[in-house]
Amino acid sequence: MKGDYSGPWTKQKNENNTPSSCCYAIQHTTRRQQQCIQTQTVAVVVPKQKPTPLKHSSKLALPPCHIHTNTFSFVPMLLVLLFLVASSLFTPALSHPIVSDSGRRLSPANQTFRPGSELNKLRVVQSYLKKINKPAVKTIQSPDGDVIDCVLSHLQPAFDHPELKGQKPLDEPERPKDKGHNNTDIVGDSYQLWSDSGESCPQGTVPIRRTADKDILRASSIRRFGRKPRRSVRRDSSGSGHEHAVVFVNGDQYYGAKASINVWAPRVTDQYEFSLSQIWVISGSFGHDLNTIEAGWQVSPELYGDNYPRFFTYWTTDAYQATGCYNLLCSGFVQTNNKIAIGAAISPRSSYGSRQFDIGLMVWKDPKHGHWWLEFGNGLLVGYWPAFLFSHLRSHASMVQFGGEIVNSRSMGYHTSTQMGSGQFAEAGFGKASYFRNLQVVDWDNNLLPLTNLHLLADRPNCYDIRQGRNNVWGTYFYYGGPGRNVRCP
Repeated sequence: MKGDYSGPWTKQKNENNTPSSCCYAIQHTTRRQQQCIQTQTVAVVVPKQKPTPLKHSSKLALPPCHIHTNTFSFVPMLLVLLFLVASSLFTPALSHPIVSDSGRRLSPANQTFRPGSELNKLRVVQSYLKKINKPAVKTIQSPDGDVIDCVLSHLQPAFDHPELKGQKPLDEPERPKDKGHNNTDIVGDSYQLWSDSGESCPQGTVPIRRTADKDILRASSIRRFGRKPRRSVRRDSSGSGHEHAVVFVNGDQYYGAKASINVWAPRVTDQYEFSLSQIWVISGSFGHDLNTIEAGWQVSPELYGDNYPRFFTYWTTDAYQATGCYNLLCSGFVQTNNKIAIGAAISPRSSYGSRQFDIGLMVWKDPKHGHWWLEFGNGLLVGYWPAFLFSHLRSHASMVQFGGEIVNSRSMGYHTSTQMGSGQFAEAGFGKASYFRNLQVVDWDNNLLPLTNLHLLADRPNCYDIRQGRNNVWGTYFYYGGPGRNVRCP
């Protein structure tokens, strides 16, 4: 998380390596096949389950034969009873076979001698899965292994929130007016792997990436699953292993932000690191009351179990301490779109020295109701963060930020080789470096405006850097990123 970057700044030279004509967002022509499983009637899809915790019987199991006191003496009888009691204490009951998340029964050998702490952990995981995975009317299997559940809109996780119980998603708000830029982007309707074949969720439902037990068990702790690691939020942006290459504006009241970002699949070299590119909408004092709304793409092996770039959202109202989460992993964000699955892999992606694919993102505050809405791609309204979730952001943002962030865990004793953006430094330019283009902010009257008084910041410029530019086609833009560890970044 970034801070209030007040203080002296040195503005970098404008980037000269600018395409002479508008970059079109081009999709691959190949289509991926995917399997769609649809019930003929509305059905409930049972979430994947971890082995059901075993319970000891409260009754002592006795032999079926009738024991007569005139046949056995008291002492041998007592020994038999003691043996049976001991067996029941140290051997799990096998009367209820455990079923894995793949649906297969586990053999008795796999069910024995589970420590009490492990059983308790599995109970917590099972309880969380039951809460977060809602009944689906349709299920779509994605080529990348994801399972997408089509959930009735009013049953999505957001409506577990006390403030939203019994409500339904709101109608679309008025979009900000763009007076200074004509949208010439050429994009299609498919942005994600799961929907590349044209498969989608029915009207009245929202697509939700199903959470599996393995997703939760990868987390550093069950309690922190779906949340960013806690870290001190410093005014100079650095600290706690998080490194950034960003541009930002502050010193005014902001009601939204918009940009187009090209998508890459950067290498992440440690399971507990990530690489992301996003927009931040920020308000607060950069203490424990920090409010943020975040949206973009990220590669996070810990959260998703792979290295695909995925569309994501995040929010917090207390500097990542206890509130907020990624995507739909807690009650908060209300999804209204049936074509985009938050947390699903983005497709296609940019290729080095070849085709570039970028996505449009806009976050803005609805002047009528005060909620913060999210737009993805070419005008697809994804949903909104209700105003009541926030403190400072109920009014407006005090800073808007664009750029990249990685986690440098130094797990090998030196700087990580996790890449930011494309893995190339900003000077590589178009077709090689990652970029943001057409940067804008939303004013109090719901107008999109170009950025003024823009600041640049790279925490470790020898590892990841940034260069700003401006022209008539891309408006305000910048290249950013880098390879991480290299001869100048030990």
